[in-house]
Amino acid sequence: MGEKLFIGPRLRLLRQAKGWKLEACAGKLGLSASYLSQIEANQRPVTARVLIDVMRVFEVDAASLDAADDQRLIADLREASADAPSGGEAPSLSEIKAAVANTPNLAKAYLDLHRAYRRLDERLKATEEAVSLDERGAASALLPYEEVRDFFHYKNNYIHSLDVAAEALAAEIGGGGERALEAWLADRLGVTVARSGEADLLRHWHSASRTVTVGAAHPEATRSFQLAYQIAALTLSDIVEAELAAAGFRSDSAAKVCRTGLLNYAAGALVLPYERFREAARAARHDVERLALSFQTSLEQVFHRLSTLQRPGARGVPFYFVRLDRAGNITKRHSATRLQFARFGGACPLWNVHDAFARPDAWLVQLAQMPDATRYVCLARGVVKPSGAYRQAERRYALGLGCEARYADQLVYADGLDLEGPSAPIGVSCRICERDDCSQRAFPPVDRAFEVFENDRRWVPFSLRP
Repeated sequence: MGEKLFIGPRLRLLRQAKGWKLEACAGKLGLSASYLSQIEANQRPVTARVLIDVMRVFEVDAASLDAADDQRLIADLREASADAPSGGEAPSLSEIKAAVANTPNLAKAYLDLHRAYRRLDERLKATEEAVSLDERGAASALLPYEEVRDFFHYKNNYIHSLDVAAEALAAEIGGGGERALEAWLADRLGVTVARSGEADLLRHWHSASRTVTVGAAHPEATRSFQLAYQIAALTLSDIVEAELAAAGFRSDSAAKVCRTGLLNYAAGALVLPYERFREAARAARHDVERLALSFQTSLEQVFHRLSTLQRPGARGVPFYFVRLDRAGNITKRHSATRLQFARFGGACPLWNVHDAFARPDAWLVQLAQMPDATRYVCLARGVVKPSGAYRQAERRYALGLGCEARYADQLVYADGLDLEGPSAPIGVSCRICERDDCSQRAFPPVDRAFEVFENDRRWVPFSLRP
C-alpha cells in the first residue's frame, strides 16, 4: 500500500495566493469546507481524486505538491536547533514538524539566522587560529561550499533548465564517449583537444588558442567528463548565469563555486542524458557496473547521476548519494529520499559505507533502518583514483547509494535480501540520533540530558534520560 499524501500547507498557500476563501475553494474542488479545512491542517490525507482536482483547479503538477522539501526542512531545522549556542532546551521533533507545517517561512528564516551564526563563528575561529599561528589570510574556505550545498540541496539536486539543454545537446553530439566529444568540439566549436602527462591535471582551457588540455594519466571516463564540462562551459553559460542570478549568493566565492558545480552538473547530464539513462537504469535494475560500461562512464558518475533523476513527470527511483574520504569527511552528499545527512559532524558508524575502505573491490549491501522506522537498501563501494605518480598518494573514497526498501524490486542488489528480516539500526549522526540503545554511540545527542554512572561502566559510559 502506498504512503498517505499530506499536502495541507502547500494547498493553503496555493489558495491564499489566489485570494480564495475556504468556502469558495472548497466549492471549486467539490469538497465541503470542513473537509478542506482538515486537509489544510494535515489532519486528513488527499485521495487520488482530490489530488487530480487540486492539480486541475490550481494548474500545478504533482511535483509542486511533493512534501520532500518539508522533510529536508525538518531535518535541517532539527540539527540547527540542536546546534544553537544558547544552551537551552531544544524544541522537540513534534514542535519542529508543527513549525514546518504551519510557518514554513519562519522556519526558513530561523535557518538563515543559524547559517549567519555559523559563518560568524567560523570566521572568529579562523581569526583566532590565524593570530595563534601568526599567519594572515587564513579565512575559512568551507563557508561558500556549504552555501552551494544548500543551493543544490533545496533544488533536490535537479536543475531542470540545464538538464533539458544538456539532453538536447547530447542528442546533437550523438554520443558521450571521448572520441565523439572531441570530434564535436573540433567541428562545431573549433576547439583543439590536447593531452598532458601532468599527474594532477584534469583539464586546462586556453582561450587564446581555443585549446582544452586533459590529463592523459586519467581514465577515459574522466577525460570524457572534462571534455563534456568544456562543451557545457562554451555552450550553456547563459543558462548557468541565469541560475546563479536567481540564486542570489552572498559572496563572489560562493557564486564561483556554484558556477563550477552547475557546469559539473551539465557535464554529467551530457554524458548521461536524462531519459535515455533513466530507461537504461530501469531496464538494468540499477546495476551500476552495467550502466557505467554502457555509457562509458565511471562508477561515481553513475552513482551521482542516479541521485538526480527527479524530473517532474519522469522521476526515477529516489536515491541518496554520498562520498566520504578516509577521514570521514563527506565530500559529496545528496538525498532525494527522506534520509538526510548531518550538516555538522560525522556520519553514523553503523552505516556500511565506512566498511568500503577495507574492502575496496567489493559491493556491500545492507538493509538498514532509521529511527523513524523507514528501511533502506544501502549500497557501498570503495573506489581508488590513481595518482599517476609513484610518490603521489592515491585518492581513496567510499561511495554510498541507497533507496527506501519499498523500491527493492527495482534494485538488482536487493535480490536475495530478506526484506522482512533484521536490519541494521542506523541514524544520521550521534549528535542528533534518537536511539537510546546504540552500543557505538560516540557522545550524547545535544538535545538530550544524560547521566554518568561512576560505579557502572558499560560500552557507552553514560545513559540518556527520557
